[in-house]
Amino acid sequence: MADDLGYGDVRVFNPRSSVPTPHIDRLASQGLSFTNAHAPASVCTPTRYSLLTGRYSWRSNRKKGVTWVWEGPMIDSGRYTIGTMLQTAGYHTACIGKWHLGLDWPTRDGLPASLENQGKNVDYSSPIKNGPTERGFDYYFGQEVPSFPPHAFIENERVTVEPSEWLQAGEGGIPGAKAPGWRYEDLMYRITDKSIGYIRERTLRHPDRPFFLYLALSAPHTPIAPHENFQGKTQMGRYGDYVFEMDHHVGRVLDLLDSLGISENTLVFFSSDNGGVNMDGLPYSSPVGELVKNQGHNSNGELRGMKSDAWEGGHRIPFIARWPGKIPAGAVSDALVSQVDMMATFAALTGVRLPEQAGEDSYNILPLLTGASEKVRPALVTQSGEGILSIQDKDWKLILCEGGGGKWTTPGGLPQLDSAGGSPVWKNVQLYRIGSDRREETDLADQYPEKVRELMNLLKEYILGGRSTPGNPMPTGRAPLWREVEWVRQIE
Repeated sequence: MADDLGYGDVRVFNPRSSVPTPHIDRLASQGLSFTNAHAPASVCTPTRYSLLTGRYSWRSNRKKGVTWVWEGPMIDSGRYTIGTMLQTAGYHTACIGKWHLGLDWPTRDGLPASLENQGKNVDYSSPIKNGPTERGFDYYFGQEVPSFPPHAFIENERVTVEPSEWLQAGEGGIPGAKAPGWRYEDLMYRITDKSIGYIRERTLRHPDRPFFLYLALSAPHTPIAPHENFQGKTQMGRYGDYVFEMDHHVGRVLDLLDSLGISENTLVFFSSDNGGVNMDGLPYSSPVGELVKNQGHNSNGELRGMKSDAWEGGHRIPFIARWPGKIPAGAVSDALVSQVDMMATFAALTGVRLPEQAGEDSYNILPLLTGASEKVRPALVTQSGEGILSIQDKDWKLILCEGGGGKWTTPGGLPQLDSAGGSPVWKNVQLYRIGSDRREETDLADQYPEKVRELMNLLKEYILGGRSTPGNPMPTGRAPLWREVEWVRQIE
C-alpha cells in the first residue's frame, strides 16, 4: 500500500503522467488493473482500519480525520482482523511500514503521552501495547506514522533505538523525540530491506508454512524525502523522485519473488490509501505545499479533487492484482471494488468462514480476479477526510454535501430536507452519473430527485443495519453516527 499516491501518478492508469513508474506498470502488465477501485476513505487512518477489519471506519467511534500524535489504538482489542483470520488459517503474518492506527505508549508517570506534553513522559524501556502484534500480526517493523514523533523504528513491541535526540521544526514532520541518526531519506530502503528479509526468511526457512505480508510504504506522503540515489532522477522535482523511488522498491519485491521461484504461488495486490495531494514540497512539504500540477502534472489525472475530498480525486486509486496462472495478464476491469473487500477475499482464498460480526462491509472479489464474474459488489460507501459520506451504486454517485467535503476544500452545507415546493427534496447534495462523468462536471441532483432519495434510503439501510453485506442486522449499527444523524432520521 502506497501512501498518498494518486490515480494519475501511475502511468498505466494515466498515460499522461510525468512520473515514470516502470515496475508498477510491469505489475499491471502481468495482472489485473481495476479502473473503478476506491479507498474506503480519502485519508489514511480510516482506509487502513477498513482494510484490516473489512468494516467501514465510520462505524467506529472515529467519524472523521486520522488518529493523531500519541493517540491510542483505533481497532478494538476484540475486533477480528485480516491478520487474526489468516493466523487461524495457518499463515505467518507480518506488517512492515506505516501503522497509523494508534498505539498505547507506556509512560513513567502513568499519564497518557500527548501532543501537549510532547510525549516526554514515555518510557521507551517498556513494551508498547495494543499495536500490530496484538491485532493479528506475528511480526511488525516500522513506524506508527513517519511524520509523527517518536521518529524511530519499532520492532514488534519496542523501539529499536531509544529516541534520545530531538527533531526540530523545519526538519520534516512534527517536532519531537527522534532516534540518533534518524533520516527520512532512509525510510523506503529500511522498510523494503526488512520486507525482503522477511520474505526470504519465510520462504527458505519455513517453506511449508504460507505467509502474509502487509507492506505499508511511506511514499509519496510528506515529508517528501527521496534517497540520494533518486534525487534529480525525474523531471518532477522531489515529488516525482519520491514516487520513482517507491516504484523502484516495488520492483525489488517483485524481483525477489521471481528469484525465489514463488511468484506463481503468490498473490500480490498494489494500491494506495487515498488520492494524491498534488504537492512538490521543496525541501520538505507543508500540509499542502507547492502544487505539482503547476509543473504540468496532476497526481489524480483527470479526476476532480484531491486527498481528503469526497470527489473522485480523494479516493479513486490505482489498484492492481497479480497471480500468474490464475489472473489473466494485462487484464483490465471497471468493476466497483475497495480495499475493504480484502477481508472477504482472503477468507474465500483460505477457506475461512468469517464470524457473523466480522467483515460486515467486505465483498469477496475472487470471482473478479479469475474472470468468473464482472461484478460482485452492489454499492460502495466512501468517507471524506471531514467525515462526509458518499455512496456509489452502479452508474450513480451521491455526495452528502455541496462542496468537496475535504480538509483543503470547502466542505459545504450538509443535507437538508426542503419541503418548500410541496414534494420534499434533498438539498446540499451532489449527484453524478459517474460511469460517464468521472470528472464530476455535471451535478444532476436537481434533475433526478428520485435517484437522490433512492440512494439516501440505501445509505440509511447500510447505516442502521450495521452492515452493507447480506446477513443479520448488527446492533452496533444503531449507534449515533455523527453530524449527519439528523438527516438519517429524516430519510423516508
